[in-house]
Amino acid sequence: MDVHFTADEPLYQLALVLVAGIVGGELVGRIGLPKVTGWICTGILIRALEPQHSAVSGLTSQAVKSFDQYMNFVLGYIAFTVGAALHFASLRNAGKRLALLLLGEAVVTPTVVVLALFFVGGLMAPEQMTFDVCLILAAIAIAGAPGTTVLVVQEARAKGILTRTLVAAVALIDMVAVGIFAFAASYLADGGSGVTALHTAGPSALASVAREFGFAFFVGAGSALFALGLTRTVVGPAFLGPTMVAVILGAWGGAVGWGASGILACTFAGIVVSNVRHDTVLSTEAYLHSIGGVLFAAFYTLAGMKLDFSLVLGAAGLVALYFIARFLGKYAGAFAAMSIAGVPTRVRNYLGLSLIPHGGVAVGLILLVQASPALSGMSETVTTVGLAALAVNQLVGPSGTRFALSQAGETGKDMPRLLDFLDEHHISVNISGSSKREVIESLVAQLYTTKVKPSVPQEEFLQIVLEREDQETTCLAEGLMIPHAILDDGEEMTGMLGISSKGLNLGAPDGRPVHAVLLLATPKTDRKRHLEVLAAFATAITRDVNLREQLYHARSAAHAYNILHADEAEDINYFLEDAMTRAGVAEDRE
Repeated sequence: MDVHFTADEPLYQLALVLVAGIVGGELVGRIGLPKVTGWICTGILIRALEPQHSAVSGLTSQAVKSFDQYMNFVLGYIAFTVGAALHFASLRNAGKRLALLLLGEAVVTPTVVVLALFFVGGLMAPEQMTFDVCLILAAIAIAGAPGTTVLVVQEARAKGILTRTLVAAVALIDMVAVGIFAFAASYLADGGSGVTALHTAGPSALASVAREFGFAFFVGAGSALFALGLTRTVVGPAFLGPTMVAVILGAWGGAVGWGASGILACTFAGIVVSNVRHDTVLSTEAYLHSIGGVLFAAFYTLAGMKLDFSLVLGAAGLVALYFIARFLGKYAGAFAAMSIAGVPTRVRNYLGLSLIPHGGVAVGLILLVQASPALSGMSETVTTVGLAALAVNQLVGPSGTRFALSQAGETGKDMPRLLDFLDEHHISVNISGSSKREVIESLVAQLYTTKVKPSVPQEEFLQIVLEREDQETTCLAEGLMIPHAILDDGEEMTGMLGISSKGLNLGAPDGRPVHAVLLLATPKTDRKRHLEVLAAFATAITRDVNLREQLYHARSAAHAYNILHADEAEDINYFLEDAMTRAGVAEDRE
């Protein structure tokens, strides 16, 4: 029997890619860079050394095309999870800054890129940098990299206002990019060229955008709702994760079948699942978390193999100009948006830097240019400049995001802390009320709009809190009030912090106005943490004048969150692990 080895077996090649990516990621991680940078570098190196290894491994840049469906699934999973981050109730306090950021991305970034490429790039390569080419490259420049961004955030264990804004924004930014690209492509396909043709080609371009989003929403939302119906009637809890995987596959495939964006469809699917049945999203993430490393390591190594780094040398000047223009546009748009939104300074200064990564959506848009007959005249220039700049962005972008998170003071914060339940959407500023009952009713109503609610019905919880308040006032010294209830059921503590800079006359024993009302709902199983929160708040507010004044006069929920979760507030919001360690030491001494 003849036995011979066939090197072009896809699963064998995928194994090689995975092992190479894992090794490359680990080596790069040891020098303090994000692992995703190592995976991408490994892919680029494999492609560069292709002549030396392809005869043995069978792995070539052409062979990578056989993994397109795998790449599509991972892109769909990324889009689904990022869409799932858009839980509207949780983003109640972030709506203004997200809207302003999207406006900046839709206006400032493409404007800066078009002006830079048309006027400066036009001098460098007048035949290549036409207005049409600049317009398409500007639309592609808007796109971010949700997968890379989420991966860097997870690796950095980041948590805070910048992190929350960034993760919520990346999916929406990609939707903006797809919308503007669809408009620009349709505008040029319908004979538009230059600003003067907008009145003739503009309406049909807008119709094309509406069609793209409409079909994507129809397929994505339909897939999600159908699956949720199955989970309520047929599918048991053990198969929630696999069912959501089917949603990702169905949304992507269905959208592509209708000629719409698979990325948009999966994003809409994630949004619908998150806002209709949020616990299902958590089950899906838990289901795929164990193999997340496999998915991402292979995906980004393969993505690196798609990028020919030699393209940078052929158009180095235009690539550098495009990279710089995109960065300036991103930074300027984010800085202006956050300045208007009035966010903390560190968020305003570093959000733009964290938006540098450029990923899968940009690659998809470039491939659409290659496939469109109407855009064939610009295909070579867009591919060369777009992909080469993308390669640079993928190499330096993750490190830029990591640096931004670090400078904003949000790395290493994703560990259990005493006040984790007081995230931004559990804080309300400018509360009002002429009596304790009015104030408590208002905070209870707001608490029940969040995703982490007490285990009892709203009216029952309100009565328990009011009865406890009638027995003995929870107004403490220095303007602090902590109404609370201990519940028989439930798994975790939750609550709502209300702040009034003017102060409320609620009959506090010391005669002072109340500036902060901390409403707590605690299950009996978490009673120890309940007592720790009471003690920590009471001690910090009465002893730390600086913290008290900052908190009482916080301009927004984001500012209040920053005050409570800053490194300087570790006495009031300490790591639970540290508390357990201290308790263990104390027990040993006894």
